[in-house]
Amino acid sequence: MARYTVSLVCLGCPKNLVDAEVMLGHLPVERFSIITDESAADIIIVNTCAFIRDAQEESVETILEVADYKKNGRCKLLIVSGCMPQRYQKELEKELPEVDFFMGTADAPRIVELLDRHLEGGPQQEIGLPDYLYDHTTPRVTSSPYYSAYVKIAECCANHCSYCVIPSIRGTLRSRTIESVVAETKRLVENGVKEINLIAQDVTAFGAERGNGPELPALLRELVKIEGLVWLRLLYAYPDGITDELLDLIAAEEKICNYLDLPIQHIDDRILAAMNRRVDESDIRALLQRIRTRIPEMTLRTSLIVGFPGESDAQFRKLLAFVEEGHFERLGTFRYSREDGTPAAKLDNQVPERTKQARVKRLMKAQARVSLKKNLALKGRIEPTLIEGYSEETELLLRGRSVRQAPDVDGQVYITSGQADVGEIVNLKITDSSEHDLIGEICEN
Repeated sequence: MARYTVSLVCLGCPKNLVDAEVMLGHLPVERFSIITDESAADIIIVNTCAFIRDAQEESVETILEVADYKKNGRCKLLIVSGCMPQRYQKELEKELPEVDFFMGTADAPRIVELLDRHLEGGPQQEIGLPDYLYDHTTPRVTSSPYYSAYVKIAECCANHCSYCVIPSIRGTLRSRTIESVVAETKRLVENGVKEINLIAQDVTAFGAERGNGPELPALLRELVKIEGLVWLRLLYAYPDGITDELLDLIAAEEKICNYLDLPIQHIDDRILAAMNRRVDESDIRALLQRIRTRIPEMTLRTSLIVGFPGESDAQFRKLLAFVEEGHFERLGTFRYSREDGTPAAKLDNQVPERTKQARVKRLMKAQARVSLKKNLALKGRIEPTLIEGYSEETELLLRGRSVRQAPDVDGQVYITSGQADVGEIVNLKITDSSEHDLIGEICEN
């Protein structure tokens, strides 16, 4: 039987990364070798994102780039998987003849079946319904550094924001069991993982479809019992899911990082209502006050959308003033993307792209000032820091992430004094900072 080398290019969010790792886990090692060099691969898989137009354009550009390896390299088979085929299979088949076949968001367990079907000359199958949910028994090849891993606890969400295509791509809310998440986390920790990042479209919705109320606190109480787990981080938490019970649990449990990714999207009530968000300005401000009162050391990240249909200059200035108040240590901004099939796409008064771009720049400049001020306030503090390797600029400096920094989206810590091993968590004295990164020295004791 022929043996193939496989390289996978994954685009988009960490949830997409977990899907890609599950896909690779279903490739039997006796038939497939996984490599990182696309130029040396027999089979290249591009796992795509289709959340907004920019992500779709990046996906198409990446597909065309790796397609060159079919013309001028070793590649015999180019596969495109994930969100874009799930949403646009027929269109992609016409526009991208370079691709041999497409896989949807629920097709990871069928990758060998689909590969064999194509190698035997069979036709492209219709992509099925997005109804898959992996569990602790699912094979998975983790690609993150050995000391850190993402664990997806649920698929899709039930929020139905008016701008969002995820329900059409990912289906309905489906949560894993507490037992399954605990079993996978235990296995990862036994293999050396120290930091677990819980992810979902909305982690606070975990278990909601079962009708027993919020299950996230119950899950966290089981996870913190795992010996060897050091950091447990929550990403993508919907604002109205942040209960006092959850905040008290975060405050009480040392293993749960004082860190929340809390997308609020806007602060103007009319825009929030048009987005079909279940909170308004007063809710958001009250929540931020509750968080800061209960956990003063909390690091908050949020995301905002500018240029939503009908967003006036006055509404944008209100959002800008809110950002300048300094509520968030980290902030990401997206230009509204008019996505077919969403209620917001039908709204009047679409904002010109040039206006969106200008507003993004103003917001990010404002947040840069806030982030710098907050980082400078850490000077002299002792921060737990995870060592990740040497600086890309020089091997004379170690780099890492403090407990305040999530992987892939936040800045880094550059270490000017002291030695430690990769994967080790040390105490670091902060000596300086920039708007994104911290600088510090390892404390001897």
